[in-house]
Amino acid sequence: MKRPIARSVLAATITLALAPVLAALPGAASAALALGASAPDFTAQAAVGGKPFTFSLAQALKQGPVVLYFYPKAFTKGCTIEAHDFAEASEKFQAMGATLIGMSHDDIDTLKEFSVKECRNKFPVAADEDARVLKKYDAAMTLMPNTAARISYVISPEGKIIYAYDSMSPEHHVENTLKAVEQWRAGAHGKDAKEAPAVSY
Repeated sequence: MKRPIARSVLAATITLALAPVLAALPGAASAALALGASAPDFTAQAAVGGKPFTFSLAQALKQGPVVLYFYPKAFTKGCTIEAHDFAEASEKFQAMGATLIGMSHDDIDTLKEFSVKECRNKFPVAADEDARVLKKYDAAMTLMPNTAARISYVISPEGKIIYAYDSMSPEHHVENTLKAVEQWRAGAHGKDAKEAPAVSY
């Protein structure tokens, strides 16, 4: 009886040790939702500036496009870098009428702190403790299905996926989603979109 238990413990230890390496592999994440697909609706506990609130995708889309980015875990190196980058660009997203929100498997208490320290009170982060939302968005890691991969989406006000970027590197997520929002405004909606009111949290 002891041997199977020991093997199970060993397997779990190896999996945890290899997690950072596996996350960096090109195939670590499942495929992102296809362009043109309907974005699954959801509500979730979120925090901005340390204050909790209920985020509703449907309500946010009434204001304009939504930039929804999934990340593996708050306060880890890559996720901290990405949060800083999004914080620096948050005013640009807001000025174009886009709502920015991050989401991970962390609990809401962790994200209250993360929203202050690393998101710098600039944008909200939502808790997906049961991994329900990240799985609907095909954002789960293959070998750790309750943990989000690093995938960024831009969702149109009509609820369609208009851009998706899947890379475990924190680089380019901000610049790519920002460019996608700019192209959406300039192309699909022209002058009317340029007059969209800025989003505030």
